[in-house]
Amino acid sequence: MELDKLYKCLSDIQRIRILNLLMQGALCVCHFQEILDESQVKVSKQLQYLKRMGLVSAQREGMWMVYSLINPSHPLLVANLNALVALKEFHPYFTEDINKREIILKRFTENKAECPKVVYQNSDCG
Repeated sequence: MELDKLYKCLSDIQRIRILNLLMQGALCVCHFQEILDESQVKVSKQLQYLKRMGLVSAQREGMWMVYSLINPSHPLLVANLNALVALKEFHPYFTEDINKREIILKRFTENKAECPKVVYQNSDCG
């Protein structure tokens, strides 16, 4: 990935928040909607942008679309996200988003029918 394209991608707070969440593991679009408090259309638009940029992949699991970071992740992306997370006092979203992610995944593990297995099987909640 070209440097200018990566930084253009990281110029949007919603995309940064999505990437930060995906560093923790795969998530469904519905999870992003709840965590980011955004509509499905807005979340899907950002995810499609990240997919076109070659940063995330999408996998259909039944009726769900599950997104994850491309493996291996681009080292420059990981370094930049780690630097941003280290400055969490400037961006409280990162910690709040991860806390919301944990709560949501715990809720979904109680009713596994609501969520594709690929999401919770690799989480601390599975």
